[in-house]
Amino acid sequence: MLLRSALRKAVHKARQLAGGRTLQAELEDPELRRTFQAQHDVEVGLYSYGCFDPHRIGRNVRVGRYCSFAPSAHVFTRNHGLSYLGTTSYLYNAALGVVPEDTIAHGRCVIEDDVWVGHNAVILPGVGRVGRGAVIGAGAVVTRDVDPYAIVGGNPARTLRFRFDPDTIAAVEETRWWDWSLDEFRARLAREPDLFFRPQAALAVARVSS
Repeated sequence: MLLRSALRKAVHKARQLAGGRTLQAELEDPELRRTFQAQHDVEVGLYSYGCFDPHRIGRNVRVGRYCSFAPSAHVFTRNHGLSYLGTTSYLYNAALGVVPEDTIAHGRCVIEDDVWVGHNAVILPGVGRVGRGAVIGAGAVVTRDVDPYAIVGGNPARTLRFRFDPDTIAAVEETRWWDWSLDEFRARLAREPDLFFRPQAALAVARVSS
């Protein structure tokens, strides 16, 4: 009984995120998304989590649907002023009350649907797009755009491999599963488990059958 109670407490603690939100709230709460976009200029699609932290996710970021961010992952959208007299934030951040307006703009970063960003991964300013289905490995330092379905790692990050072969990637794209509601996702999973857990084989069979 003591072990079971300890496990319940550990699971509950693991599900508590910044601000006391549960994992399910981060995944599904539309009001949280509206508020975060209005206050921090970060747009987060439904069923994504781990990116509701303005200290880790810079302004002018768009996150797609069904994305997973580790709690130590960062997305930076502007640098310090390397050519200024000093690199201090006072010289570019108007919110600190020294310069009348920002002197360095936030770059645009689009992180498409179904992207997984691992622990201590860093996406640096200048990265404009992380493609759908990509995986950013733990500790990776991303300095350039990432191709869809690529698995990248290292410093600087490089492509290690792709999750699927080109034919499977094209077939996955045709499903547009990331547009499904959670109810549709759940229903399709019940009807077609192989599509979810063995997509390369399931989609190959579907191509042959058609």
